[in-house]
Amino acid sequence: MNFAIVVPCYNESERLETAIFEDFLKTHPQLTFCFVNDGSTDQTLEVLKKMEHQYPEQVNLIDQEKNLGKTNAVRLGMRSILKEKNCDRIAFLDADLSTPLEECYALAKKIDKHTQFVFASRLKKLDNHIQRKWYRFLIGRVIATLISKMLQLPVYDTQCGCKIFSAEIIPVAFEKPFLSRWLFDVEIFFRLKKFYGINNFIAFSKEVPLNRWVDLGDSRIEPSYGLLVWKDLFKIYRKYK
Repeated sequence: MNFAIVVPCYNESERLETAIFEDFLKTHPQLTFCFVNDGSTDQTLEVLKKMEHQYPEQVNLIDQEKNLGKTNAVRLGMRSILKEKNCDRIAFLDADLSTPLEECYALAKKIDKHTQFVFASRLKKLDNHIQRKWYRFLIGRVIATLISKMLQLPVYDTQCGCKIFSAEIIPVAFEKPFLSRWLFDVEIFFRLKKFYGINNFIAFSKEVPLNRWVDLGDSRIEPSYGLLVWKDLFKIYRKYK
Protein backbone atom coordinates (compact mmCIF):
# COMPACT_ATOMS: atom_id res chain seq x y z
CA MET A 1 0.00 0.00 0.00
CA ASN A 2 1.64 3.22 -1.20
CA PHE A 3 0.27 5.65 1.33
CA ALA A 4 1.11 9.22 2.33
CA ILE A 5 -0.12 11.29 5.26
CA VAL A 6 -0.08 15.09 5.15
CA VAL A 7 0.49 16.67 8.56
CA PRO A 8 0.06 20.47 8.89
CA CYS A 9 2.24 21.95 11.64
CA TYR A 10 2.11 25.33 13.33
CA ASN A 11 4.22 25.89 16.46
CA GLU A 12 4.25 22.19 17.28
CA SER A 13 7.81 21.83 18.60
CA GLU A 14 6.72 21.30 22.22
CA ARG A 15 4.06 18.69 21.55
CA LEU A 16 5.06 16.97 18.30
CA GLU A 17 5.58 13.31 19.23
CA THR A 18 8.48 12.68 16.84
CA ALA A 19 9.27 9.30 18.40
CA ILE A 20 5.78 8.04 17.55
CA PHE A 21 6.10 9.20 13.93
CA GLU A 22 9.59 7.67 13.63
CA ASP A 23 8.56 4.33 15.11
CA PHE A 24 5.66 4.18 12.68
CA LEU A 25 7.97 4.85 9.74
CA LYS A 26 10.24 1.98 10.79
CA THR A 27 7.37 -0.51 10.77
CA HIS A 28 5.69 0.86 7.62
CA PRO A 29 8.42 1.27 4.95
CA GLN A 30 5.96 2.18 2.18
CA LEU A 31 4.52 5.08 4.16
CA THR A 32 5.42 8.73 3.54
CA PHE A 33 4.82 11.67 5.85
CA CYS A 34 4.48 15.10 4.28
CA PHE A 35 4.93 17.69 7.02
CA VAL A 36 3.88 21.24 6.13
CA ASN A 37 5.45 23.86 8.37
CA ASP A 38 2.90 26.66 8.33
CA GLY A 39 5.02 29.68 9.26
CA SER A 40 5.91 28.44 12.74
CA THR A 41 7.70 30.90 15.03
CA ASP A 42 9.13 28.27 17.39
CA GLN A 43 11.52 25.37 16.68
CA THR A 44 9.05 23.34 14.63
CA LEU A 45 11.03 23.70 11.40
CA GLU A 46 14.23 22.49 13.06
CA VAL A 47 12.43 19.47 14.54
CA LEU A 48 10.97 18.57 11.14
CA LYS A 49 14.30 19.05 9.34
CA LYS A 50 15.92 16.59 11.73
CA MET A 51 13.25 14.00 10.96
CA GLU A 52 13.61 14.62 7.23
CA HIS A 53 17.38 14.13 7.51
CA GLN A 54 16.94 10.82 9.34
CA TYR A 55 14.29 9.48 6.96
CA PRO A 56 14.91 11.18 3.59
CA GLU A 57 12.97 8.57 1.61
CA GLN A 58 9.89 8.68 3.82
CA VAL A 59 9.65 12.27 5.03
CA ASN A 60 8.80 15.22 2.79
CA LEU A 61 9.04 18.69 4.28
CA ILE A 62 7.32 21.78 2.93
CA ASP A 63 8.20 25.08 4.58
CA GLN A 64 5.86 28.05 4.31
CA GLU A 65 7.51 31.17 5.68
CA LYS A 66 4.16 32.84 6.37
CA ASN A 67 1.36 31.37 8.47
CA LEU A 68 -1.56 30.84 6.09
CA GLY A 69 -3.66 28.50 8.25
CA LYS A 70 -4.40 24.79 8.35
CA THR A 71 -6.64 24.96 5.29
CA ASN A 72 -3.89 26.19 3.00
CA ALA A 73 -1.26 23.95 4.59
CA VAL A 74 -3.36 20.83 3.98
CA ARG A 75 -4.18 21.84 0.41
CA LEU A 76 -0.52 22.55 -0.37
CA GLY A 77 0.59 19.24 1.11
CA MET A 78 -2.06 17.16 -0.66
CA ARG A 79 -1.32 18.68 -4.06
CA SER A 80 2.44 18.48 -3.57
CA ILE A 81 2.62 14.85 -2.45
CA LEU A 82 0.27 13.80 -5.26
CA LYS A 83 2.79 15.15 -7.80
CA GLU A 84 5.96 13.94 -6.09
CA LYS A 85 5.07 10.45 -4.88
CA ASN A 86 3.44 7.49 -6.59
CA CYS A 87 0.77 7.09 -3.91
CA ASP A 88 -2.59 5.47 -4.53
CA ARG A 89 -4.08 7.03 -1.37
CA ILE A 90 -3.29 10.14 0.65
CA ALA A 91 -4.63 11.30 4.00
CA PHE A 92 -4.41 14.39 6.12
CA LEU A 93 -4.08 14.15 9.88
CA ASP A 94 -3.74 16.58 12.78
CA ALA A 95 -0.22 16.87 14.19
CA ASP A 96 -1.35 16.33 17.79
CA LEU A 97 -2.36 12.75 16.91
CA SER A 98 -5.79 13.05 18.46
CA THR A 99 -6.46 10.34 15.91
CA PRO A 100 -3.69 7.74 16.40
CA LEU A 101 -1.56 6.78 13.42
CA GLU A 102 -2.74 3.18 13.71
CA GLU A 103 -6.34 4.34 13.24
CA CYS A 104 -5.48 6.40 10.17
CA TYR A 105 -3.54 3.52 8.63
CA ALA A 106 -6.40 1.09 9.24
CA LEU A 107 -8.84 3.46 7.54
CA ALA A 108 -6.50 3.82 4.56
CA LYS A 109 -6.76 0.08 3.93
CA LYS A 110 -10.45 0.57 3.16
CA ILE A 111 -9.61 2.50 -0.02
CA ASP A 112 -10.13 0.23 -3.03
CA LYS A 113 -11.69 0.31 -6.49
CA HIS A 114 -15.13 0.77 -4.94
CA THR A 115 -14.22 3.11 -2.06
CA GLN A 116 -12.39 6.33 -2.84
CA PHE A 117 -13.09 8.49 0.20
CA VAL A 118 -12.90 7.37 3.83
CA PHE A 119 -13.43 9.75 6.72
CA ALA A 120 -13.27 9.15 10.44
CA SER A 121 -16.02 10.06 12.86
CA ARG A 122 -15.90 10.59 16.61
CA LEU A 123 -19.01 8.58 17.38
CA LYS A 124 -18.89 7.49 21.00
CA LYS A 125 -19.98 3.89 21.54
CA LEU A 126 -19.78 1.29 24.29
CA ASP A 127 -16.82 -0.44 22.67
CA ASN A 128 -14.57 2.52 21.80
CA HIS A 129 -12.70 5.30 23.58
CA ILE A 130 -13.76 8.74 22.38
CA GLN A 131 -12.77 11.48 24.80
CA ARG A 132 -14.25 14.90 24.01
CA LYS A 133 -14.79 17.92 26.20
CA TRP A 134 -18.52 18.15 26.86
CA TYR A 135 -18.92 21.73 25.62
CA ARG A 136 -17.03 20.98 22.42
CA PHE A 137 -19.24 17.96 21.90
CA LEU A 138 -22.48 19.96 22.35
CA ILE A 139 -21.39 22.80 20.09
CA GLY A 140 -20.01 20.30 17.59
CA ARG A 141 -23.26 18.36 17.41
CA VAL A 142 -25.26 21.51 16.66
CA ILE A 143 -22.86 22.46 13.87
CA ALA A 144 -22.64 18.88 12.56
CA THR A 145 -26.43 18.56 12.38
CA LEU A 146 -26.66 21.81 10.42
CA ILE A 147 -23.89 20.69 8.06
CA SER A 148 -25.65 17.38 7.45
CA LYS A 149 -28.84 19.25 6.53
CA MET A 150 -26.91 21.57 4.22
CA LEU A 151 -25.23 18.65 2.46
CA GLN A 152 -28.47 16.65 2.37
CA LEU A 153 -26.37 13.69 3.47
CA PRO A 154 -26.63 11.57 6.65
CA VAL A 155 -23.09 12.43 7.74
CA TYR A 156 -22.34 12.29 11.47
CA ASP A 157 -18.97 14.07 11.60
CA THR A 158 -17.43 16.15 8.83
CA GLN A 159 -14.89 17.85 11.08
CA CYS A 160 -12.77 15.00 12.41
CA GLY A 161 -9.19 15.69 11.31
CA CYS A 162 -8.58 12.34 9.62
CA LYS A 163 -9.64 11.83 6.01
CA ILE A 164 -8.25 9.52 3.34
CA PHE A 165 -8.60 9.99 -0.41
CA SER A 166 -7.80 7.89 -3.44
CA ALA A 167 -5.32 9.64 -5.72
CA GLU A 168 -8.03 9.89 -8.37
CA ILE A 169 -10.33 12.26 -6.46
CA ILE A 170 -7.70 14.53 -4.89
CA PRO A 171 -7.65 17.02 -7.81
CA VAL A 172 -11.41 17.46 -7.48
CA ALA A 173 -11.20 18.06 -3.74
CA PHE A 174 -8.09 20.25 -3.62
CA GLU A 175 -7.52 21.93 -7.00
CA LYS A 176 -9.11 25.25 -6.08
CA PRO A 177 -8.51 27.38 -2.95
CA PHE A 178 -11.06 27.05 -0.17
CA LEU A 179 -13.42 29.78 1.00
CA SER A 180 -13.15 29.05 4.71
CA ARG A 181 -10.07 29.10 6.93
CA TRP A 182 -11.53 26.46 9.27
CA LEU A 183 -14.39 24.67 7.51
CA PHE A 184 -12.61 23.42 4.41
CA ASP A 185 -13.74 19.88 5.31
CA VAL A 186 -17.31 20.90 4.54
CA GLU A 187 -16.24 22.29 1.18
CA ILE A 188 -14.56 18.98 0.35
CA PHE A 189 -17.89 17.20 0.79
CA PHE A 190 -19.70 19.76 -1.35
CA ARG A 191 -17.08 19.58 -4.10
CA LEU A 192 -17.07 15.80 -4.33
CA LYS A 193 -20.85 15.61 -4.18
CA LYS A 194 -21.25 18.26 -6.88
CA PHE A 195 -18.64 16.79 -9.24
CA TYR A 196 -19.59 13.12 -8.99
CA GLY A 197 -23.28 13.45 -8.15
CA ILE A 198 -24.90 12.53 -4.87
CA ASN A 199 -25.49 8.85 -5.71
CA ASN A 200 -21.93 8.22 -6.84
CA PHE A 201 -20.55 10.14 -3.87
CA ILE A 202 -22.54 8.01 -1.45
CA ALA A 203 -21.46 4.84 -3.27
CA PHE A 204 -17.71 5.51 -3.02
CA SER A 205 -17.61 7.11 0.45
CA LYS A 206 -17.35 5.51 3.89
CA GLU A 207 -17.73 7.11 7.31
CA VAL A 208 -15.93 4.97 9.89
CA PRO A 209 -16.22 5.47 13.67
CA LEU A 210 -12.83 5.57 15.36
CA ASN A 211 -11.84 3.13 18.07
CA ARG A 212 -9.88 5.83 19.86
CA TRP A 213 -9.81 9.63 19.77
CA VAL A 214 -8.68 12.00 22.51
CA ASP A 215 -9.48 15.72 22.60
CA LEU A 216 -6.09 17.29 23.26
CA GLY A 217 -7.44 20.83 22.90
CA ASP A 218 -6.41 23.37 20.30
CA SER A 219 -5.31 26.81 21.42
CA ARG A 220 -4.77 27.69 17.76
CA ILE A 221 -8.49 28.19 17.26
CA GLU A 222 -9.13 31.90 17.40
CA PRO A 223 -11.61 33.32 19.96
CA SER A 224 -13.69 34.75 17.12
CA TYR A 225 -14.12 31.28 15.57
CA GLY A 226 -17.56 30.78 17.17
CA LEU A 227 -18.89 33.81 15.31
CA LEU A 228 -17.05 33.20 12.07
CA VAL A 229 -18.23 29.62 11.70
CA TRP A 230 -21.81 30.67 10.99
CA LYS A 231 -20.69 33.25 8.46
CA ASP A 232 -18.45 30.71 6.75
CA LEU A 233 -21.18 28.09 6.65
CA PHE A 234 -23.49 30.57 4.94
CA LYS A 235 -20.81 31.46 2.37
CA ILE A 236 -20.12 27.80 1.64
CA TYR A 237 -23.79 26.92 1.30
CA ARG A 238 -24.44 29.88 -0.99
CA LYS A 239 -21.58 28.89 -3.29
CA TYR A 240 -22.22 25.16 -3.55
CA LYS A 241 -25.99 24.87 -3.27
